[in-house]
Amino acid sequence: MAGQITFEPDDRYNAFLKICKTAPHGSGKLAGVAVAVKDNISTQNIETTCASKILKGYIPPYDAHAVGLLKAAGAAIAGKTNMDEFGMGTTTENSAFGPTLNPCDTGRVPGGSSGGSAAAVAAGMVRMALGTDTGGSIRCPAAFCGIVGLKPSYGRVSRYGLIAYANSLEQIGPMGKTVTDVSDLMGVIAGYDRHDSTSRDKPYAHTPRADIKGLRIGIPQEYFGKGVDPQVAAVVRKAIGRLEELGAATIPCSIPSMEYALASYYVTCTCEASSNLARFDGVRYGPAADTKKSWHDAYQEVRRDGFGPEVRRRIMLGTFALTSGYYGKYYAKAQIARENVRADFNRIFADVDVIAGPTMPTIAFRLKEKSDPLSMYLADILTVPANLAGIPAISVPCGKSEGMPVGLQIMGRMFEDERIVDVAYAYEQAVN
Repeated sequence: MAGQITFEPDDRYNAFLKICKTAPHGSGKLAGVAVAVKDNISTQNIETTCASKILKGYIPPYDAHAVGLLKAAGAAIAGKTNMDEFGMGTTTENSAFGPTLNPCDTGRVPGGSSGGSAAAVAAGMVRMALGTDTGGSIRCPAAFCGIVGLKPSYGRVSRYGLIAYANSLEQIGPMGKTVTDVSDLMGVIAGYDRHDSTSRDKPYAHTPRADIKGLRIGIPQEYFGKGVDPQVAAVVRKAIGRLEELGAATIPCSIPSMEYALASYYVTCTCEASSNLARFDGVRYGPAADTKKSWHDAYQEVRRDGFGPEVRRRIMLGTFALTSGYYGKYYAKAQIARENVRADFNRIFADVDVIAGPTMPTIAFRLKEKSDPLSMYLADILTVPANLAGIPAISVPCGKSEGMPVGLQIMGRMFEDERIVDVAYAYEQAVN
C-alpha cells in the first residue's frame, strides 16, 4: 500500500448514504482516485442497503466483482451512493433515506435510480462513480445532472455482487464527468467473471477517438415524437447536426416495436423483482421476524414495514403477472414484444453504425412533480429499448433547456461499446 486517500465531501445533496472518509490505495490505473459506488453493489465490510429499510445494517462479506477490480486498479471506495430503493424509480425520491438533490438545481431531482452517483460526480465530489442500469438508471441521471453515463452491453460487466432487481435487464456501468473518465472506468470493470453465468469474455481496452467521418447515424422518428419536449428535441437535433459537421451521415429510421417496449419492460422487470425480492423475509435477510407470530403474519409484517410503497407496488404487479392464468396473458406476451424490439434494432443496425436521439423526453422534474406511478413510468420510454435488446447506450451532455442539462443518447450494436464511446467523445471534443 502506498498511503491514504482522505475523502470528506460536503454532501449537501444527500448523494451519499455512507462515506468512507479514508481508504488505502496502491499502484494501478486508478491509483489515487476515489470512486463512488451505488448502494446496491456489494462492498465488503461496508453497509449496503439498496436504500431500503429492509437491508439497513447489512454488511456484505465480499466485494462485487466490479468493486474488486476497482480496488485492484488502486482506486479508493469513496462511499455508497443514494438511489431509488432497489433501483425502482427515475428520481431517487424513492430512497428510504431521503431524496438526492440535483446539483444543477436543488429544487429538481437528479434522476434515478443512480441519482446519488450522478449527483456526486456533477457536484465534483468524485470524478467517477459506478451506477446500475435496468431501464435507464445510469443514463437518466447522467442526462439530468449533465454528466456522462454508459450502460454497457449486457454481459460485458459482471453482475456478481449486484443485489438483483431484474436479472435479464440490469448492468453495472461507469459514470463520470467526461467521456475519457467513463472509458477509463469501463476499462477497469469490463471482462469475464466465472461467478456470473451471463458474463462474456469481452474486455475493454480502448482509448476514445474523435474521428467519425463516414459514420452512419440512424435517427428514429419515435425518439422525436409524442411525449418528447420540443425544446429537448431541438437541443438534441442541434447536437446531431454537430455530428454531421464532423463527417457523419444521418439516416432516418423507425422502431415500430417502441409502441410496446415500455409495457414489455415493466411486465418483465416487475416479474423478475417479484422473484428476486422474495428472499427478504426476515429469515435470511432483513430485520428478524417475530417468531411468536404465525409465519404468515411475521413474513407479511417484515415486508410491509421494510419495503417502500414503490417496491411493494412492483412486487405485487409482478406476482400478479406470474399467477397461474395470467402468465401467458402478460409475461409471455412481454417476451414476444421484447424479441420484436431486438429484431427492430438488428434490422436498423444492418444499415447504420449507431442510433442517436434524446436520452430523456424532458429535463429534470421538480421534486415531487411526478406523484403518480404512470407518469413516472412513461419517462423511461427512450431508455428501456436498449435494456430490452441488451445493446450498449451512452448519454453525453449536449446543451441545455430552461437552464437544465439535456442528454444525447447514442446506442450501438451488441458489444460495440467502443464505437458509441467514440461518437460521444467526438461530440464532447467538438463542443468543448
